[in-house]
Amino acid sequence: MINKTNKPSLDVVGIGNAIVDVLTTTDDSLLEKLSFPKGSMTLIDESKAKELYEMSTNKSQSSGGSVANSLACIAQLGGKAAFIGRVKNDRLGEVFTKEILRTGTIFKTPPSSIGPSTARCLIFVTPDAQRTMCTYLGASVLLEPKDIDLSAVMKAQIIYLEGYLWDNPAAKNAFIKAAEIAKNAGRKVALSLSDSFCVSRHRESFIKLVEDYVDILFANEDEIKSLYKTSNLILAIDNLKKKCALAAITIGKNGSILVSDGKETIINPYIFGESIDTTGAGDLYAGGFLKGLSDDLSPVISAKIGSICAGHIVTQLGSRSNTDLLNLINSHLGI
Repeated sequence: MINKTNKPSLDVVGIGNAIVDVLTTTDDSLLEKLSFPKGSMTLIDESKAKELYEMSTNKSQSSGGSVANSLACIAQLGGKAAFIGRVKNDRLGEVFTKEILRTGTIFKTPPSSIGPSTARCLIFVTPDAQRTMCTYLGASVLLEPKDIDLSAVMKAQIIYLEGYLWDNPAAKNAFIKAAEIAKNAGRKVALSLSDSFCVSRHRESFIKLVEDYVDILFANEDEIKSLYKTSNLILAIDNLKKKCALAAITIGKNGSILVSDGKETIINPYIFGESIDTTGAGDLYAGGFLKGLSDDLSPVISAKIGSICAGHIVTQLGSRSNTDLLNLINSHLGI
């Protein structure tokens, strides 16, 4: 079993967008009609979010956001996780709060009473398992340094930051404050690059963040190539090795590449059935990986845990597992 002894009181504290995921199944014709590139993430305004929400059929709702998904995974694996993010005191804010608390994740950030409504992500899943996301960031961008729970940051083994929030200057400052506190407390700082377009908008500041604060980096192939402005994955990883001691680069159906102390290890994917929805695959990979590290498991074993979590979640709709991930991990890895 995955156990831990003599650890800080929290395994991972995450800071990210507090978003309600609204999933609906559709076909390519609707995406073409709406002019959304399949597999992309498009930022939309509140009126468009309301329009898409009303037209969505057979929809399911859950707390979402990249880091929030990872923390829910950690909690399901028996870890102690806390999330910091902003919602509004509206109906979707209540949905987010109730659902993330139901996962066992601690969530204490007070909701805002003014300003934009709670963020939501309309996720259109096509038969080929691709997910096309339309995101209204709403209240999530109101996160400020004063919202950071300093005691939680200092109590956690790892603080996990979501790159999407880098678009907001106040949230960016909150990130840096949290990273400084974590470093001063002797904790580890993890970062998800989140999106290749986000990386291209903030490349230089992301590079500086990695160099100055980040101990653990998560990215997919497009994101890491965007960070180092190259179309060559090998070259991008070579650049990364000089800046970050531990990183996991997901490469879709081919698994992932673990970069640890200058060495590369291919982590094969785990296949548990037909892939029907890739929503949350990278998030659950990160969640499993961070849970392994917080249990003092090796980076290789931690990456395999992440791969198992990701391999299962793509066989179902949504980013909340409908099976016991801990038993799945123990049966495949014997830990």
